[in-house]
Amino acid sequence: MASGEVAEWSNALAWKASRGDEPLEGSNPSLSATSGVLHVALIRHGPTEWNESGRFQGSTDLPLSERGQAHARAIARALAGHRVRKVYSSDLRRARETAQAIADGCGVPLVDDPRLREFDFGRWEGLTWDEILAEDSELARRPRSAARYYRPAGGESFESVRARVRAFLDDVIARAESPVAVVTHAGALHAVCAELQLETTRFSPGGITRVAIVHGTAQLLSLDDVAHLNP
Repeated sequence: MASGEVAEWSNALAWKASRGDEPLEGSNPSLSATSGVLHVALIRHGPTEWNESGRFQGSTDLPLSERGQAHARAIARALAGHRVRKVYSSDLRRARETAQAIADGCGVPLVDDPRLREFDFGRWEGLTWDEILAEDSELARRPRSAARYYRPAGGESFESVRARVRAFLDDVIARAESPVAVVTHAGALHAVCAELQLETTRFSPGGITRVAIVHGTAQLLSLDDVAHLNP
């Protein structure tokens, strides 16, 4: 793969990859292999009123706040020159409103996919992190963003979220359309990056993480880019 191909997509890290027939070392064997490179923009939706008050949303279906709508427009402007071919989105309203702005700005189709939904947080939904810690003090030993440790009562495990995003990734890689944008949620993004064997920390509302995938192996090009939100 020519380094210029990556440069067209992002000003991030240069990437060199093997073009052999076998997947590269460290690849996830569950991911379908393709002969070319797939560029993916992983996007966390813009903020809602619950984001702004620090409350876990999960499957609770809230719209973007006014600030979230502004974020959605800023993301659309940031991606407008990158020849995105398709936008995939969680079907929850906050993600879909963000994705619709991107699809409209790029003039491309929008595809809803419930596999991109956030965790079902069960009893945690509507609570702040401090309120959650009051119910489960064990979590105090873990970083708030360490989604792999989440097991909310009446909700969904990280392993369950990984299973559904893995199926989504397999389908997208098999279609081999590039570049694509994927609009989803913080927990689902942690699951996506876990499946791609990428080290990540947190995902800000409206942030863009750029990834290149070849032969089932992913390279992180940029993580949680929010420069477009503060022009």
